[in-house]
Amino acid sequence: MADRHVLLELLKQYNNFYLYEESVILESTGRLKANFPGAQFLYSMKCNPAGRVLDTVFGQGFGADAASLGEVIAAGERGVPAGLIYFSAPGRTEADLRSAWGRCVLIADSLHEVDMIRKIAAEKGETPEIGVRINPDFTFVADSGVSGKFGVDEEALWSADLTGVKLVGIHVHAKSQELSAAVLAHYYENMFALIGRVQERLGVTLRFANFGSGLGIPFAPGEEPLDVEALGSRFQAMLAECRAAYPGLQILIETGRYVSGKSGTYAAKVLDKKESHGKTFLILNGTLNAFARPAVAQMVRGFTDHPFPYEPIFTHVDASALLPLTDSQDTQVVTLAGNLCTSADIIAKDITLPRMEIGDGLALDNAGCYAAVMTPMQFAFMAPPAQLFLTQDGRVLKA
Repeated sequence: MADRHVLLELLKQYNNFYLYEESVILESTGRLKANFPGAQFLYSMKCNPAGRVLDTVFGQGFGADAASLGEVIAAGERGVPAGLIYFSAPGRTEADLRSAWGRCVLIADSLHEVDMIRKIAAEKGETPEIGVRINPDFTFVADSGVSGKFGVDEEALWSADLTGVKLVGIHVHAKSQELSAAVLAHYYENMFALIGRVQERLGVTLRFANFGSGLGIPFAPGEEPLDVEALGSRFQAMLAECRAAYPGLQILIETGRYVSGKSGTYAAKVLDKKESHGKTFLILNGTLNAFARPAVAQMVRGFTDHPFPYEPIFTHVDASALLPLTDSQDTQVVTLAGNLCTSADIIAKDITLPRMEIGDGLALDNAGCYAAVMTPMQFAFMAPPAQLFLTQDGRVLKA
């Protein structure tokens, strides 16, 4: 959570805003670099594409995990070399692939995409170096595969037509938001074994293998942070064996939410306070249409007592801590609602908080990933929240 005094000062200028902290991003990127020497990290742009966030992460030598043509273009405009922009997504059009040509490393998500790439390459008289996303015969929790919308089934890859292209890389992304170093380490073991199978079965020499992400951050009360030191140590041992067998292979790891998630705080001002049939409602400036995840969590809470995570829009019913920005020592039971004309615009019901009045503010943490980008800000023509960036030297800039 950002510093309370900084948030209070900003609430004098803004009715609601996101604040991303440069120091937190640098701490997270530094932790990964220190514990995974030899790995090339790719920033998952879709979780937070704010310009100064991108500049900070890319400034640490991270490449780009791009899930759209727009992200490919944005990464290039931010100075990321084409060889460090990896473009993988399902359902791309031929126009997408043509526009991305030469701007990035193309990762085919299906055999149909391999066909489209081959067609474009034949027109250009080129033999492109590409990667293929694989749906492997393992998951994070089992040593057997499952059906899915992403990638080419491992078994189907062995008989695939790869003429006209040069397969130099593989990509697997099996899960997001894992907090167990042991689970991730076992997944890495399976990935290193897959590297060997692909090269042996297809007779190719891989230049890179993208392990995807999975690096989680604690959201719920009581969750322990991922032990990146232990995971990094296990990874280094596996990497040493891999490099002895395949010295030219580059291991890529996507950051997921790990880099930016903890850097963000969302704050909103109390616009109104009302009593209704014995209950107190605080009306906040922007909840469902400004930071959707807490409102989605409240909806899920009404459906079941044992919700299952649906990443990245829902992780936990208590995924953001609440910090009332008030000096009151009294408490009050309140329901926190937004200012949209819909009854779904509620983030908490009947909770005890320090007493807040009109003009006070409420801050929520874990707002640096899948927050602004996944929120329906166009709903009802409401003004979107400001997105701000707190530099290490204390300046507040537009993000």
